[in-house]
Amino acid sequence: MSDWALSKETMVRIGSSRSPESTRLKPVSAHLLIDGESLTLEQVEMVARERAAVGLAPGAVSKMQASRRVVERVLAGGEVAYGINTGFGDLSRVRISDQEVEQLQHNLILSHSCGVGEPVNEEIVRALMLLRANALAKGFSGVRPVVVETLIAMLNQGIHPVIPSQGSVGASGDLVPLAHMALALIGGGEVYYRGQRLPASEALALAGLAPVKLQAKEGLALINGTQFMAAFACLNVTDAQRLFLTADVIAAMAVEALEGLPSAFDPRVQAVRPHPGQVQVAARLRQLLQGGELARGRHPARVQDAYTLRCIPQVHGASWDVLSWVRSLVEVEINSATDNPLIFADDEAIISGGNFHGQPLALATDALAMAAAEMGSIAERRVERLVNPSLSGLPPFLTNHSGLNSGFMIPQYVAAALASENKVLCSPSSVDSIPTSANQEDHVSMGAFAARKARQVLNNLERILAIELLCVAQALEFRRAAQWGRGVEAAYQTVRQHIGPLEEDRLMYLEIEKAIELVRNGSVLSAIREAGIDIVNLPV
Repeated sequence: MSDWALSKETMVRIGSSRSPESTRLKPVSAHLLIDGESLTLEQVEMVARERAAVGLAPGAVSKMQASRRVVERVLAGGEVAYGINTGFGDLSRVRISDQEVEQLQHNLILSHSCGVGEPVNEEIVRALMLLRANALAKGFSGVRPVVVETLIAMLNQGIHPVIPSQGSVGASGDLVPLAHMALALIGGGEVYYRGQRLPASEALALAGLAPVKLQAKEGLALINGTQFMAAFACLNVTDAQRLFLTADVIAAMAVEALEGLPSAFDPRVQAVRPHPGQVQVAARLRQLLQGGELARGRHPARVQDAYTLRCIPQVHGASWDVLSWVRSLVEVEINSATDNPLIFADDEAIISGGNFHGQPLALATDALAMAAAEMGSIAERRVERLVNPSLSGLPPFLTNHSGLNSGFMIPQYVAAALASENKVLCSPSSVDSIPTSANQEDHVSMGAFAARKARQVLNNLERILAIELLCVAQALEFRRAAQWGRGVEAAYQTVRQHIGPLEEDRLMYLEIEKAIELVRNGSVLSAIREAGIDIVNLPV
């Protein structure tokens, strides 16, 4: 849960009255009005996870109407325009008669709804629906407002299309997953609604919504876009921010538990190599360790620590810098027109371009996966240092009765397995390509797979951090003679409110699950804030 999470009382849901497809849907009292220009990642997460209600900004409606008039002019004038009265991809040379343009759009959705694999979860589906609605609301796609209004109505009423996870090569947009979304919009396929998996036509009827009968250009407009990979990217970024911040806190706890030297975090060191992430992480560590005895130098004969402690600002900071770049790129993408062709109402131009190509997101999500994997890699090495008595000066495997008890021996195995799995998952998808559509689409991004892999890397990082959190809390049990930094103390107390110290072996998977929840729900970060320590807005 994030600071801006809404209470259930503030969630405004759309009424259930039926509206004819040919008329405008009843306006919604919405928490978020989308206009194609100003959507934020926090708002995406709010809709995806907190079910905030969505509506169309008035300006978006007029922009869509203007671009729709261009489509209608083309049809009335008998001009030829890609996707309006031609086939698709390598079939773009095939002219479609005026009597068949609506059937063309319907057939497009049917033929492209051929995804395979497990359905993606509700959060991703909701983010995808929001992002596609926002892209269409930008007003360069030539769709009628009712198309977007119906999509938003489905979102607000919790009608979630069943969207298979596999099938997108991320070039002409995420054609396959977006087709499954559009299929539900026209009353085909299946959806999840009120806890059940139902035919879309049945769910729409129960919700008082009419399926959309697609007109010229609208099927293509619904599926030409990067919103599948962008939905993953949005939640990947917001989750990475929480995980990276938590990793910094846990790293400070490890420095305390291993009696690290604070000199490596000196601002003068960072000033002569002023990468923003490095500077911020070092400042964060100083804040968290403030008030502890590390500042007094408990080991005057030691002049430097191992890299897993000494280089936290450099390693964590590099991942933070990647995350900052990825966030800025994703923010641009979710407010972009990724359709083809694009329709410019001002001069009535219809231009075929390549904004649907997912290469920016493919590269970015591959990079984010690598940044997250490195956070997990250094965390696992700190776990090894904590449980290894020859490195830590602590009891073997953090138990006073080793031999009879294994203590934290095997959680380190689990962290190692997860870190190694992440190495394989970080093999970049974005350098791969395979031609499609009779070589018309001869370079593809594989961005959808890149985004999905990054999701798994982040899940693994979350689990590694949970294991490190358990280990540092246990290690601190043996450092009670020293005074800890205020931030470390606050984080430690949060762990102990839910998980007691390990006196003898017990079911460790239950401990890890509890720690995962502390990482996932932000409890550790909340404890730091409640202690009056600001580790986000730092003077550097």
